[in-house]
Amino acid sequence: MEIIEMARRAKEASRQLNAASGKMRADALNRMCLKLEECKQELMKANEEDLAAAPDLSPSFKKRLQVTEKIFTYMLKRLLEAAALPDPVGRILDGRTMPSGLQVSKISVPIGVVAIIYEARPNVTTDAAAVALKSGNAVILKGGSESIRTNRVLARAMREAVVEAGLPEDTVQLIDRTDHEAVGELLKQDAYVDLIIPRGGKQLIRAVSEGTRIPVLKHYDGICHQYVAPDADEAKAVPVIVNSKCQRVEVCNALETLLVDAACAQRLLPPIAAALKEQGVELRGCPQACALVPGCIPATEEDWGTEYLAPILSIKIVNGIDEAMAHIAHYGSGHTDGIITESLALSRKFIAGVDSASVLVNASTRLSGGGDYGMGAVVGISTDRLHARGPVGPEELCTYKGGAIGNGTLRD
Repeated sequence: MEIIEMARRAKEASRQLNAASGKMRADALNRMCLKLEECKQELMKANEEDLAAAPDLSPSFKKRLQVTEKIFTYMLKRLLEAAALPDPVGRILDGRTMPSGLQVSKISVPIGVVAIIYEARPNVTTDAAAVALKSGNAVILKGGSESIRTNRVLARAMREAVVEAGLPEDTVQLIDRTDHEAVGELLKQDAYVDLIIPRGGKQLIRAVSEGTRIPVLKHYDGICHQYVAPDADEAKAVPVIVNSKCQRVEVCNALETLLVDAACAQRLLPPIAAALKEQGVELRGCPQACALVPGCIPATEEDWGTEYLAPILSIKIVNGIDEAMAHIAHYGSGHTDGIITESLALSRKFIAGVDSASVLVNASTRLSGGGDYGMGAVVGISTDRLHARGPVGPEELCTYKGGAIGNGTLRD
């Protein structure tokens, strides 16, 4: 099917979705879960074939591509969570009665057609469909060539589910092509596609942003920091940092740089470093950090601005919270940054002074995903400021329109 025809059908599906109830959309999501369970063995086989066809991929990339039992359970859970969320469509966001008697309101509505271009992770396929459908949008999915077999199984199951729920089949579409020209064609469909969300590396996001007139919701690097304040509690700091870095090293909200206050470095950095080394993390540090941590590799200027997506962590000793925030402002990507402290004053200063999509206190950076924010499935974490920032869930894939009710009301 030509890309322009897919886009046209998606636009038509989005118009039909406008008339569908929230109950129908939730039913479709629940049916998706059942369909995936039915085709689980086929899905796992397809994923094995994808992995076998890509022997030269890096270990971190392969990990993102693989559908394990844990990932499969996660996919089902996110579909069910999205189904159970309050309906984001048709909410009255604001309303008032004017002196003329005109009743005006602001009403949440779907964006329309959302195209999502992404690499590797098959769970993005189900998450994206869940978020789009919950918010009443039609979605066009363009996964990477490395996951094409897996995505074919997922897309077929989800399309069957929406049809059984009484919704148009083209609510969910997968571009079943692996050539780069397909993306180029999709980027030209500004007559039908209302928003594009690229999920991948800088090169992909830049190519999408520069190659289309369609609005793009971007997520650049996840250069995430934890700042250990002078009063940090070791019992909190060690597990929070280890979880931030090691729970999944290959994801965007994994910790990449640790900032330790000079006032507590001698007390806290050795046990933190020991715990990270036990997890196989390579440490790269400033001269002061290297002096405190045996075997720490001297960090280069490049390290401070690197998203490793690997078991590597850079460590810098800083003199106070202001220097920590200045480092984050200079090297950070505006994704997720945290502070470990027992001080309410320092917490407030850090939250106010760090300009990131998520700012955490005494919590793992891995908690900045949508599920941990009570948003169910998300389609990514936006580092943009317009129109959504942070985790992008169903509410973030809605816009609004104005409504007004009069009684023969005229403008003076």
